[in-house]
Amino acid sequence: MLFRTGIALALVSASCSAQTTVTVSSTPSHPIPTALWGIMYEASSELTATQSGDGGLYAELLQNRAFQKVTPGTTAALSAWTSIGSANLTVIADPTPVSDALPNALQVVIPTSVSTAAGVANTGYAGLNVSSGTTYHASFYYRFPASTSFSGDITVSLQSTSGSVLASSPVTVSGDTTSWTQASVELKPERDGDGTSNVFAVTVNGEEVAGETIHFAMFSLFPPTYKDRQNGMRKDIAEALEALGPSFFRFPGGNNLASRLGDWRYINTDGLGIYEYLVWCEDIKAEPIMAVWAGYALQHETIAEVNLGPYIQQAIDQIYFVVGDPETNEHAARRAALGHPDPFYLKYVEIGNEDFVAAAATTYPYRWKAIVSALKTEFPDLYFIATTFPFDPILDPEPTVYDNHLYESTTWMAQNTFYYDDYERNGTQYFEVSSSSIVARGNTNTAITDAAFMTGFERNADIVFAAAYAPVLMHIQNQRWHPNMINFDAGAMYLSPAYYTQLLFSLNRGTDYIPSTLPDRNGTLFWTVVQNTATTPTQLIIKVVNTAVDTSADVTFVLPFGNASSEGTVQILTGPQLAMNNPTTPNAVPPPVKSAISTGSTFTYSATALSLSVITLTI
Repeated sequence: MLFRTGIALALVSASCSAQTTVTVSSTPSHPIPTALWGIMYEASSELTATQSGDGGLYAELLQNRAFQKVTPGTTAALSAWTSIGSANLTVIADPTPVSDALPNALQVVIPTSVSTAAGVANTGYAGLNVSSGTTYHASFYYRFPASTSFSGDITVSLQSTSGSVLASSPVTVSGDTTSWTQASVELKPERDGDGTSNVFAVTVNGEEVAGETIHFAMFSLFPPTYKDRQNGMRKDIAEALEALGPSFFRFPGGNNLASRLGDWRYINTDGLGIYEYLVWCEDIKAEPIMAVWAGYALQHETIAEVNLGPYIQQAIDQIYFVVGDPETNEHAARRAALGHPDPFYLKYVEIGNEDFVAAAATTYPYRWKAIVSALKTEFPDLYFIATTFPFDPILDPEPTVYDNHLYESTTWMAQNTFYYDDYERNGTQYFEVSSSSIVARGNTNTAITDAAFMTGFERNADIVFAAAYAPVLMHIQNQRWHPNMINFDAGAMYLSPAYYTQLLFSLNRGTDYIPSTLPDRNGTLFWTVVQNTATTPTQLIIKVVNTAVDTSADVTFVLPFGNASSEGTVQILTGPQLAMNNPTTPNAVPPPVKSAISTGSTFTYSATALSLSVITLTI
C-alpha cells in the first residue's frame, strides 16, 4: 500500500540560512495527544543484553539469586557466587525443591579442616553498592538435607571485598530443619562500602559446622526501593524515569515477552513481572502499553499456525490478570491476592515486538490474524498494535495502530525530519520508537539530531499518538547496545544528552499544534510551535533545533498574538559534539537551565550551534 502523499501541514517553506523568519499561524491545526511522550522499556536481562531490568530498574542486588535456567553441576551455574573459607559450592537439582518454579539449590559443604568463617558470597551485578545508614532487607531459604545435631547461627553480612564487615546479623538455625525455611534479616551499615567492591555473605562458624551440608535457595537483598514498594524499583533510576513525566510505559521489554527465555538469549529472573510493571505505571501516573508474545523468537523460531492455540490462551490469561474480575477469573484472582483487587487500566495491547526483523514479517500475517481475532472476541474494548513496518506486509484485520521502530544514523534522522509529513491520513495511528545513535555513542550530536527528528512528531501529532526513545537503560559494565538514555552501574547512574532531549520535549508539551513556516527539509534549523491552553494565561512553546555543528542561526518569529508577553524563558541543551556523560565525565553535557529572554509579537532568537532550545512565553 502506498501511504506517503507529501501533505503540507504549515504555511510556506523557508530556507534555513543565517537569518530565518518564521510566521506563526493564529489557529491550531490539531490537538497534541496526551500520550505523545513516554517510555519504551527495552530488554530486561540478568546476565547479558543491557541489564535494564535485573541489575537495573529492578532493585534486587543479587545476581543469580535463585540459580534459574542454569545447568546444575557446572561452573557457570555459580555465576556471581564465590566460596568463603574453602566451602565447597555446587548448584544441584534439589530432590525437594523450594518450589516447582525454582528447581535448583545451592549445596554448601563445610570442610572438616576449616576453623574460620565458611560459606558463600555474592558479588552483585558487576558490583554491590553499600551505603552508611541505609537499611537493607536480606532473605534466603535453607534446609539441611539430612537431620543433624547442629544448633547455632548463620551470619548474614555485607562485606568489602577486602573482608571488612560493614553490617551483619545472625540467624539461629537447627540441624533438624530438613524442610525449606525462610530466614530474613535487616542489615544497616555504619559506614560506606569500598565503592561498589562489596559482597553479600552468608557464613557459618567453620569449626562448629565442620563437615555439615546445607542447601540454600532464593537469596534476596533489597535496598530501599522507589516509594518503598516491596519487590520494587531501584530508587535513583525510577526517580529519573518519573522525572521525565512520561504519559505511558511500554512493557514488558523488547523481545522478552510473556515470561519466556528472552529472545536475545538472555536469562530473566522474572522477579520483576507484570504486576510490578503495572503498579509502577500507577505510581508514576503513566498509561500502560502492554505487549504479548506473538509466536516468534529472534532465533528465527516461529510457532506454526496450527500450534498457536496455547500461546493465544497465554495472552488471554495475561490480559485477564490485568483487567479481569477476581470473582470470575482465576488470573484476576491472583492479581487480587497480590494486593490489587481492582482491575488495572489497560487500553493498548501490542502483538509481539519488532516483527519486521529477519523472517518475522513472513509469518506475522497468520500470527496477527489468529491472535488479534481471538483477543478482539475476548476483549472488544482494547486496541491492538501491530509491530511490522506499516502496511508491509498487508495484515487482516487491518491494524489501526502500528509500533514503528526507527533506529537510524544521525545523518538519516537529520534528513528525515519530515518522515511522517508524507504519511497518508487514513485513520491509522503510529507509536514511534527511535534513536539516532545506532552507529554512534550517545553524545550531544545524537541527542540534538534526535530533537530535530522529534519536531516532526509534534507537527504530525494528528497521526503520531505516542513516541519514545529506546533503549532506555544499560549497565555500563555490560554494554551490548550503545545508544541508551540512562547508563548506570551498581552505585550511580549517568543521564545521557538524549535523556535531556526527552525531558525537554516531555515537560514542555502543548495541548495543540500551531502551524508555522515550514523548515527546509534539507536544512540544519528546525522548529515546532505548540500552545498549552491548560495554563492560565495560555503558554506558547517554541522548540528550536540547530543541528549545525559550528554555526549559530538567527531566527525571527512573527506571532499573530497582540498579547504576546514581552519576556519569556528559554531552556538550552548543548555541548561539545562528541561529549558523553559517563563515570569519567558524568557532567560533560550538563542539564538544561532556564533563563529569561526578551520576546513579544515579533522577536529574534539566536540558536547556538548544535543545540535544542525551548522558548516559552504567554499569549
